[in-house]
Formats: sequence, C-alpha cells, structure tokens
Amino acid sequence: MKSKPWLAFAAVTTLFWGVWGAFIELPEKAGFPATLGYTVWALTMIPCALAALKFAGWKLEHDLRSILLGSTVGLLGAGGQLILFEALRTGPAYLVFPLVSLYPVVTVLLSLVLLKERASRRAWAGIALALPALALLSWQPPSSSGAASALWLPLALIVFTFWGVQMYVMKFSNGTMRAESIFFYMAATAVALIPVAVAMTDFNKPVEWGLRGPYLAAAVQLLNSIGALCLVYALRFGKAIIVVPMTSLAPVLTIILSLLIYHVIPNGVLVTGMLAAVGAMYLMAE
Repeated sequence: MKSKPWLAFAAVTTLFWGVWGAFIELPEKAGFPATLGYTVWALTMIPCALAALKFAGWKLEHDLRSILLGSTVGLLGAGGQLILFEALRTGPAYLVFPLVSLYPVVTVLLSLVLLKERASRRAWAGIALALPALALLSWQPPSSSGAASALWLPLALIVFTFWGVQMYVMKFSNGTMRAESIFFYMAATAVALIPVAVAMTDFNKPVEWGLRGPYLAAAVQLLNSIGALCLVYALRFGKAIIVVPMTSLAPVLTIILSLLIYHVIPNGVLVTGMLAAVGAMYLMAE
C-alpha cells in the first residue's frame, strides 16, 4: 500500500461507501426524508473539510481558478444528487439507478481524451468488467407502484453526465491545487444547496426528528463524507480511469452487509454483478 497511496485511499472510499449504502435507508424508513438526509450529509462535510485543511496547514487556495474548479466539482456532485431525487420521484428506481451508475464511462472517456491517461491490459480488463458490474449491482426488480413519467430519463441522463464530469474535473483540479482545497469547496457548495433540498421536502408528511432521524443520518452520512475526502486523495495519486470505476463498486460490500444484517438474499442478477465486481477490483488493483 505504501507504494500505491491511491489504492489505500480508494480502498477506504470503497469500504466507507459500502457501509454507508447498507445503512442509509434506515433514517428514511424511520421517517426522515432523503432530502433532509442530503442536508445532514452537507453538514457532515464541514468537519471533514476542516480536518483536511488542518492537515494542509490551513492553506487554502483562493485564486479565481481554484475557486471555480473546486466549486464546479461540488456543484456537479451535490446538484446531481438533488436531481436524482427528482428522477426517482418521476421514474422507476430499477431503471434510474443502473443508468446513473454507469457514470464512470464519462470519466474514463474524458480522462483518455483530455488527460491522456493510459492503463495496462490487465487494468483495462478490470475497467471493462466493472462497467456491466455497476449496472447489475444497481438493478432493482420492477415495481408496479405508480406510473412513470417521461421526465425520469432526461433527469437520469443529467445525473449520469454530472457525476461523470465531476470525477474528471476532480482529477484535473488535483493537477493545479491541493486536494484539501478541492474538498473545502465541495463542502461549501453542498452547504449552499441545502435550501434547495429543504424546499424539495414534503413537510406534509410526518418527519422523524428523534435519534432515528437526523442523528442516525449524521452518523451514516459521515461515512459518505469521509469516503468522498479519500476519493479526492485517491484521484490525486491515481489515474481516474482506474480509481473511479473501482470506488464505484462499493455496492458489493453493501450487498454483503445487507445479507448479514437484514438477511436479504441477493438474486441472480446481483450475484452475477458481485462476482464481476470482485474480478474487476482484482484486475484494477495491479
């Protein structure tokens, strides 16, 4: 790991995001809306950003270029999350998630063309295996609850594009500014969009304000924020064409934890996705 710092950071991101995925539904099932969960997540970004700045000696790039790059990374990520809420309201999750999960395709293409990144044949085999694994891991059985609107597809495509471009800009930004500064601006833009998330919340329904609501959400979302910080570091040291597909396979751990905790039996599609993902991570961790 010492000779591959990107791999260590990518592994932490995958681990934390996998655990986050296993528990993120608990506050929502208890009555704490996902939009308010976004608000809690944005707030958990603050201590992580402050810790990162402390590690960097409180040095924050504040030139116009750095502010624009860091804010772009944050707006694409947080804005995509808010748009995803609307996509899930208007369309079926079993179609939205597999489409959005393929955003590493955008990152890989941009990194190949614009950053001139290259990989070994083994890594390319892992990347090629990771893409179908992402779609399989995100698949959900069709549900007959509610009719889908035609709006879900363009919204899902926007999220797909936003997150793919976000990862590319994050890697590009690491070439001219500190990872700590990138994350600081990511946190700042996430917090700035809190009013949008609150406005999207349906307060006509009861909201759980107790321990199972914002407090549980904070504990779970902190894993998300730490994982995001480690992702910025992973992209500082590693290639985007490898780091992004690898960290996107966190649902493998989510499924395993769900099996152990909730006794959820994965179907054939998920099992196939898990096997493909394990193979992909092995090949990419060259």
